[in-house]
Amino acid sequence: MNVLIIYDSVFGHTEQIALAMGKAFDEYNNVRIVKATEMKEAILSELDLLIIGSPTHGGRYTEAVQDFLKKISKLSMSSVRVAAFDTRTSSTGFLAKIEQFFGHAAVRIANNLKKQDKVLITEPEGFIVNGRKGPLREGELDRAESWAKEIADKIKAMSN
Repeated sequence: MNVLIIYDSVFGHTEQIALAMGKAFDEYNNVRIVKATEMKEAILSELDLLIIGSPTHGGRYTEAVQDFLKKISKLSMSSVRVAAFDTRTSSTGFLAKIEQFFGHAAVRIANNLKKQDKVLITEPEGFIVNGRKGPLREGELDRAESWAKEIADKIKAMSN
């Protein structure tokens, strides 16, 4: 299985989540984890799975992820399954209502991918950061690895 995890990270939390996800694919030889700004188009050939992640800023994903999504919009990737994740803060009260109104990066990434006729393998997922600068909520790295393992199992089941 050829897996590519593309991410952008501001304070390092999204990168930590991407690296944890990579562990779920340890049994596969061809897993790449690449920051969106360092992505080379050649890496996109012969993929089975593309996972894209971004921190949530004002309900949106970062400009680097936006640029990456523009690059792949013209590529035919009908056999590639895709998934989206984000990191976000956990809010309560009024801030939670604002957050609900603006949404999260993973949902926006997934919607962008759907508009490009890419096939989502699972629903977008969010991982919680305690406060703006972190750290990640306890257990989020394990949860990220489990989420990626579920995706790997789905891909395996589809190829059998």
